[in-house]
Amino acid sequence: MKNYRVLAITDRSDLPETELFIRLRQSGVDIEVACNPTGRYHPRLEKSGIIFYPLILKTRFSPGGMREIRKILNRKIYDIIYCFNNHATSNLILSRAGRTAKVVTYRGMVGNINFFSPASWTTHLNPRVNRIICVCRAVRDYLNAMRWMGMKFSPGRAVAIYKGHDLAWYQDAPADLSEFGISENDFVVTFAGRDRPHKGAHVIVESAKFLPPELPVHFILMGKISENRKLIHQINESPLRHRIHLLGFRNDAPAVISAGDVFVMPSTKREGLSRAVIEAMCYGIPPIVTNVGGLPELVTDKESGFVIPPSDPRALARAIIDLYENPETRKRLGENARVRIRTHFNINTTVEQTRKVFEELMAEEKQGI
Repeated sequence: MKNYRVLAITDRSDLPETELFIRLRQSGVDIEVACNPTGRYHPRLEKSGIIFYPLILKTRFSPGGMREIRKILNRKIYDIIYCFNNHATSNLILSRAGRTAKVVTYRGMVGNINFFSPASWTTHLNPRVNRIICVCRAVRDYLNAMRWMGMKFSPGRAVAIYKGHDLAWYQDAPADLSEFGISENDFVVTFAGRDRPHKGAHVIVESAKFLPPELPVHFILMGKISENRKLIHQINESPLRHRIHLLGFRNDAPAVISAGDVFVMPSTKREGLSRAVIEAMCYGIPPIVTNVGGLPELVTDKESGFVIPPSDPRALARAIIDLYENPETRKRLGENARVRIRTHFNINTTVEQTRKVFEELMAEEKQGI
């Protein structure tokens, strides 16, 4: 197959995304990146030698951003443009630039796309989009099940590729939790997530009501949920309010997670493939997740963690008690969690599968599809 050139358009790329670009280039793909240069992992991208273009897209309709996209696409001809978020896709589509290129988009969550939404037609539903790379099968299956007035996704347009990781990325020493009044004998349950109701932080707080008072449990909740007044009020009403710690956003969240005993992600809907759960599993911390979205693809129940029903604080409490009372089970699940990430969510597999999508698109181009 002839060489092809790819332009990736993203924002502040996370570590798996940055490594995907780097390893695609190392595998022989001619890839360049348009991105926000203030990202935490941008120096890693620069060091790799990949050509990059500074690009900041604050909205789905950014006149300045569209001008920059047109400038980039007028300099070179790209065979494939890979957009990693809605801002990137919408501004590319509205810029009307790079119209000869195949367009690939990325989708990381279930829901919020439908045929009667104008916003969806400037992103994943737009006819210019040739492939949608979904972070898990649940996202792909949601798209394939969509129907409206005879419209549906063509077979193969949505594909599932897990966002890959590498255990070697996760080497942080466990954080010292004594600053929060937590001792080595306490049982620590951690959570990290955005301030969204569907993330289920309220379910964690509710579960405290069903725990025996003698259980020496502490909850550490990280993310901007620390600003959620409704959640704060719920915590203040909890019998364990002095053992529920709202830490806010933390750059050292993985180190805090690795210092805990259990990680919980009690999502109620729309979950894709939780990065926080993956980080916990990489550190050998057994996760408790709900049977929502891609979470049961990530965690095998009773093998690499526990999978419980959504919006069920009693079930969450039972799982916490079970793991507290059975340290050998915790150890086994944690070890299996690491193995599962290494074997099923490996960055090298992501690179191979992404290349396969690119090569399929180039073959279609050759056939005039």
